[in-house]
Amino acid sequence: MSLTIHLESGETVEMPDGAVGAELLVGRRERSSTIALVVNGIERDLSWPLSDGDQIEFVDSSTERGRAILRHSTSHVLAQAVTDLFPGAKFAIGPPIQDGFYYDFDLPDGRHFEPEDLVRIEARMREIMKEGQSFVREELSSEEGKRLFAEQPYKVEIIERVERSDIEEDDVNEVGQDEGGVSVYRNSSGFVDLCRGPHVPTTSVLGHFQLMRTAGAYWRGDERNPQLQRIYGTAWESKDALKQHLLRLAEAERRDHRRLGVELDLFHFPPEIGSGLPVFHPKGALVRYLMEEFSRQSHLKAGYQLAWTPHVAKSTLFEISGHLGWYRDGMFPAMELEGAAYYMKPMNCPMHILIYKSQARSYRDLPLRLFEFGTVYRYERSGALHGLARVRGLTQDDSHIFCPPERLAEEIASLLHFVLSLLRAFGLNEFEAELATRPEKSVGEDAEWELATDALRRALDRSGIPYVVAEGEGAFYAPKIDVHLTDAIGRRWQVSTLQVDLQLPQRFDMSFNDASNAKTRPYMIHRALFGSVERFMAILIEHYAGAFPDWLSPVQVKILPVKEEVAEYGSKLADRLRAGGCRVEISEANEPLGARIRRAKMEKIPYILVVGEDDVANGTVGVNRRGADHPDRDVPIDRFEAELLKTCATPVLDLGHS
Repeated sequence: MSLTIHLESGETVEMPDGAVGAELLVGRRERSSTIALVVNGIERDLSWPLSDGDQIEFVDSSTERGRAILRHSTSHVLAQAVTDLFPGAKFAIGPPIQDGFYYDFDLPDGRHFEPEDLVRIEARMREIMKEGQSFVREELSSEEGKRLFAEQPYKVEIIERVERSDIEEDDVNEVGQDEGGVSVYRNSSGFVDLCRGPHVPTTSVLGHFQLMRTAGAYWRGDERNPQLQRIYGTAWESKDALKQHLLRLAEAERRDHRRLGVELDLFHFPPEIGSGLPVFHPKGALVRYLMEEFSRQSHLKAGYQLAWTPHVAKSTLFEISGHLGWYRDGMFPAMELEGAAYYMKPMNCPMHILIYKSQARSYRDLPLRLFEFGTVYRYERSGALHGLARVRGLTQDDSHIFCPPERLAEEIASLLHFVLSLLRAFGLNEFEAELATRPEKSVGEDAEWELATDALRRALDRSGIPYVVAEGEGAFYAPKIDVHLTDAIGRRWQVSTLQVDLQLPQRFDMSFNDASNAKTRPYMIHRALFGSVERFMAILIEHYAGAFPDWLSPVQVKILPVKEEVAEYGSKLADRLRAGGCRVEISEANEPLGARIRRAKMEKIPYILVVGEDDVANGTVGVNRRGADHPDRDVPIDRFEAELLKTCATPVLDLGHS
């Protein structure tokens, strides 16, 4: 008996009964780089037995799918090495993550990993890889799994969650694919781990990896649980891919907004205030102001109306909106005041709805576009905080648009154009998007979902940016568009979100009078453009490595008199440039000129002007332009001022369809 196998290429292959996936690769050019298969849509090991009619895709190690398998397999080797070197160690979970992997451990006697431990662990991992140990899958009942991992409490807890059908996202890589049981992978050395798989055939396929660092991590991210020791690593399909990644990491470190924020005197996080709550210094606050004011003026020109809402509200508001039911764990605890519970707001939308409902609305009033820089508060776990990119008090550039159903498609297309135009004004030009559609568990009428999803899809088609459809990834109450940008070193950031809300208008019983004077429910669009001001500033700092565009730089010009005798000329020049609207500082001639130039360059100021006696006599300046190889001497002031006014001008937004 033979099996008919259908390959992704369209080729049909006849295989003998009992064949496994690896046999498909015999004599094929894909053999050297294929590490797993996708069988009928499910990832499988190369040792997976084939069945008649199977649809097969080869998983190449250089693809994102292949790299995830490489990294997951490397995390297993990490766990094996740690348990070899630290008898009695408990191991929790070890998933692949973006560009790498991690594994969490509970070491005996409260021991912590030291830097020298990583060297020993990495050496042991390379020994395991050199041995070429096989990864062998085995299916077990949950009871068998619990007996096997009786000395590993974190694995037992995961299995018990499987029994209760209470699987968390972090458990996905740990559990089997068959209901009522779990799967494990054994290495030929005897090490065994709970895992869904797939894995590479043997440890010899691995080897292009590096352990990066250790960190503390609470089990399941809950501070009430034990704190584990996490080891982070990275793994790639080749020596060159690993090298290129490490170079990108070095560049990312150079651009790290947390370091640059201190060096450029923009912000810091005082421990007296608390984790995730930054204070902005004058230069950082000025950058924020410039960002916000440009956005605010752009919104006003595009037909938005400003709103302002308080930072706290009674619990009843968030009960109506559903936030207390959906997001209570992410909200700060309630404050009891005058017999009522008050919460710091996690989102602005309920208050914008109250503005809408403050008066009767007609179709003539719509679309109503409300805009606010509204600060919201979310109790992010300490392990999730990351400089300005993840904070507990964040200011959203929040818009809520209320429109008639028949205007939805037009409004979303206009809105997406506005979003992309404003992002481009900040010098960001590489975009892609995801259209997240209705999940299996959702609420609302089919017709509403279809109308909203179609409107989002048409807006994306009209925008011309590439996008993918994330089937079933929408919120349970609405589809959405997530806009991602790529920064100067190739990293992808999710920024703007456009979401059609099918539930809040119903929960708040919103309505307007249509042309026939009948009560009609409006559609509501949520839109955060920056995402949050803090996170967007972090993106800009890292994208530009702290060298903001001229119009956004807190200091645009620094004047350096060569000596005290020409300081008056420098002061008059500063006054002239300030009168033209430029931001200027002057440096006293109290230390050598070279040292002052170096410091100004480290401050990433766009223009450094050096003035001496010849400049006083001739009405000129010496211009050091940021990034230029050589200074430009004897530049007439009029010519420099014209250049400055041009390069430092605030961008003009293309409102287009708005």
